[in-house]
Amino acid sequence: MKIAVSGKGGVGKTTISAFLVQALADRGRQVLAIDSDPSPHLARALNFPQAEDIRPIAEMRELIQERSEREGSFYRLNPRVSDLPERFMRQKGNIKLMVLGAIQQGGAGCACAENAVLRTLLNTLLLSKDEDIVIDMEAGVEHLGRGTIAGVDHLLVVIQPYRGSLETASKILAMGKDLKMNHLEIVANQVHGREDMNYIQENLGVEPIGIFLVSDEVREAERAGVPIYEAGSTFGKSAQDLLDILEQMT
Repeated sequence: MKIAVSGKGGVGKTTISAFLVQALADRGRQVLAIDSDPSPHLARALNFPQAEDIRPIAEMRELIQERSEREGSFYRLNPRVSDLPERFMRQKGNIKLMVLGAIQQGGAGCACAENAVLRTLLNTLLLSKDEDIVIDMEAGVEHLGRGTIAGVDHLLVVIQPYRGSLETASKILAMGKDLKMNHLEIVANQVHGREDMNYIQENLGVEPIGIFLVSDEVREAERAGVPIYEAGSTFGKSAQDLLDILEQMT
């Protein structure tokens, strides 16, 4: 099962991704966690050793330049990336981690060549038949515009019950449908109760398939820098319930 987790920045994508990865691992599955956010934190959320020292592929400019074979405005559309997973993947138990990051150009022009390397690498990882995959995507809708995750089984759009989050979710749902993705589903995070759920239904018109309630345990664990999946018993149960639903859909 291949799952991509998307949504507006700050809605809890990394937290939900980490709990899904751990829930799969707890079932004895081989899991590949992919961090595709420009500000990657999934390694820390999963308590990987020396998480702060893991350098995203997107920041390896010389490597990306070499693989894209860029000369002026010309570059390889299908760069060689087959050796990169073995070189840069970390493993802890039955969880593997690949930190891609994302290119942030900052007004320096098109990053097409660099993105071609990351897109090809992501597509290569998605071809794995032996592992479940969870991708912590970059915030917003840009990744959908580039069509980089059309091959996943499920695109989960994480929301919180406030207007900006729901507006971004609406855009992601619309673009995902344009890509003819089979399963675009809403997951609600930081829900206090029925009032929040009514607000989501009224303003988004979609019923979430997963609900993660407000958790003081998870918040305190994040602040203390301890493994969040060990602190959030309620979150852990919600992640397992969500996996059950996704497996039925798959």
